[in-house]
Formats: sequence, structure tokens, C-alpha cells
Amino acid sequence: MNEHRGKIDKIAGWQSELTEIRRDIHAHPELGFEENRTSDIVAEKLASYGCEVHRGLGKTGVVGTLRVGNSTRSVGLRADMDALPILEANSFAHRSTHDGKMHACGHDGHTTMLLGAARYLAETMNFDGQVHLIFQPAEEGIGGASAMIKDGLFEQFPCDVIYGMHNRPSLEVGKFAVRPGPMMAGGGFFDIHIEGVGAHGARPESGVDPVIVAAHMVTALQTIVSRNLSPLQSAVLSITQIHAGDAYNVIPQKARIAGTVRSFTDAAMDMVEANMRRIAEGVAASFGAQIEVDFRLLFAPTVNTPSEADFVADIAAELVGEENVDRNGPLIMASEDFSYMLREVPGAYFNIGNGGTGEPGGCEVHNPGYDFNDEALTLGATAFVKLVEARLAKDS
Repeated sequence: MNEHRGKIDKIAGWQSELTEIRRDIHAHPELGFEENRTSDIVAEKLASYGCEVHRGLGKTGVVGTLRVGNSTRSVGLRADMDALPILEANSFAHRSTHDGKMHACGHDGHTTMLLGAARYLAETMNFDGQVHLIFQPAEEGIGGASAMIKDGLFEQFPCDVIYGMHNRPSLEVGKFAVRPGPMMAGGGFFDIHIEGVGAHGARPESGVDPVIVAAHMVTALQTIVSRNLSPLQSAVLSITQIHAGDAYNVIPQKARIAGTVRSFTDAAMDMVEANMRRIAEGVAASFGAQIEVDFRLLFAPTVNTPSEADFVADIAAELVGEENVDRNGPLIMASEDFSYMLREVPGAYFNIGNGGTGEPGGCEVHNPGYDFNDEALTLGATAFVKLVEARLAKDS
């Protein structure tokens, strides 16, 4: 497709400036609730555009507000700001300057796209109502969305609807994907602590071996999804860690199993947790061991309001053509804590293409070789703007 098809010319003219902002943020990644430099940049940019700026929600969160006219209608636009604890493998000039921290999920790009939208909306004021530009910290599994909500996000900045956007590798730049209803899985982490009785490795009869308990437990836990959930539904339970022992000739006293669970409904997540506790307790009891299960829900399922998903798809189709919009995109087993905002306010979460397989931007997220594709910046900013201008149209 034409490079500038669908883009607002004024925003397209900011390509170099937005790229510079994005790469600066990429070079200075900050982990969740530590986004002090990034928050400073966001707040300074918003203020320079003429937005009201509010800080401190969710510790390092920033909200910019624009008001036009007397309408009480309001739209929220959200971008995430945090990086991941990954050592970057890239060698380009804007690679991370903080070893062990990296923007490996494109939050640097999301932040920049929303800044671009904020600048355009502030300059043109082509809407009637209020726009709340929400820059969220700590999306990567440590509760940034919930923290902002607990700090009164939607009481201080009421939103009739809210929209969020995430880049998607394997989807070409210039394409969008969304789906009504469940879009991304809810996610939880778990630790199962097994307490046995330590013994000499040559005299196992004198102890209770937690390694044996863990081995049986891992096998039994794999039956939860396959034997308790309909094959027409989806859930994943993955054991990702087993820890026990330090010596060749010692049966350890303790073992620990850890992993993750993903599902698209609260009911499926509750079912997995209940059966995990039942199986863990039963297996441990059968061997004479003690057990403690720590099950933590980190993300709710991301569920789009059907009418808002359709609205997003309509706006995207106006920008790039119907042939470049997937209105029934694939279910995604990864999780997203924008889900908690969608539990408070109707809205939709959608994907913007970051580059096809083998193309720039095609590397999957959470990979040390990932980089956000700057070619998507102005189109993403345009999409945010068009959502606002359509939802808060002056003649509505």
C-alpha cells in the first residue's frame, strides 16, 4: 500500500520528530513503576502541546486532558510506558543504554504514537468533549492499570469509552486487527511449595522425598485442562520451573514447582485454580508431604465491547481500506493489563502491524532482537486521532 495512505498529512510530516522521541525512549528503558525519566518526557511534551497534565496516578502514571466545548462526552486513549528485564541483543545506535533493561514489547512506540495524537488533537481541536490521554506504568505483570484505577483514574477522569493499541509483529505495517469479545487471555502465576522430610540419598526410606512428589505432581497437573475443560474452550497450564536440592547424596527437605496459567474466561481460570489445589493436596498427601499453593491472578482476560470493536474496525478501514483490517483477529494467549480498564469502561483493544515475517519489525515481542517499527508511528497516531474525532464529532 502507499506509504502515506490513510495518514493525516500533518502527522505524517512529524515522522522524523516522532522517530527521534521513540528512539530516545528506547535507549533509556525503565522497568515498571520506575518510569521516572519517561514520565518526565511525557509530561513535558503534553504541557508543551497545551494539555492539562496530571501526575502520580499509579506512582509514575501520567494523564493529559484536552477539553473542547461544553459537552460532557469523553474518550480515553491509553499507552503503556514500561520496559522489560531483558539484555538487548541489537547493535543499532538507539539500543538500550541500561544493560539488562530493554523495550522489547514496543511500549516506547505506543507512548510515542499517543504523544503524536495528543499534539495533533491539541493543535486542531476538531472534537467536542474531553480526551484523556492515559500513559500507564508497569504493564508487564506488576499491576500498573490496577494501580491507576485504585488511585482514582476513572473518578478523576471519567471516560465514556476507552481505547488501547498494541503493535503486532507478523502483521504488515499498514494493517490492523481487532475482534469483538475476548481478545487476549487472562494470566496467572503459581508456586507450589512441597515440604518433605530430608534424608541421606542412600537411605530414602528414612525420609519423604519432595522430588518424587514434584515429579508426580507435574504429570497430574497436566490433566487439568485436558480432562476438565471442554475441547471447544481454550486454556494453557505450563510448568516452567522445578527447584529442589543442592547435593548429589542428599534427599532435599523442600521442592518448588512454578508456572503460568492462561485462559479467556474467569470461569476457566477459577476451574484451573480449584483443580490445581485439589490435585496438589491429594498428591502430596499420598506421599506424606505437606503442601502450600500460591496462585496469583495477574491479568484478567481482555474483553472488547463488541460495538466498540466494530467502531475501531470501521475507523481503521477508513484509514487503510477494508482489505487491510482483520475484524475477527486471532485469539491471543498472551495477556494485557489494559483488561482491567476494560472492566471499568466500555472500549476496545486493537493491534497495529509492526512488520511481516522476515521484514523490519517482524521479530516477536519479548525477544532480545525486537525493535518497534518506526514506520508505524504516524499511522498509529492517526488512528488514535480518528477515533477521537469520530466519537466526539462536533455535529453529533
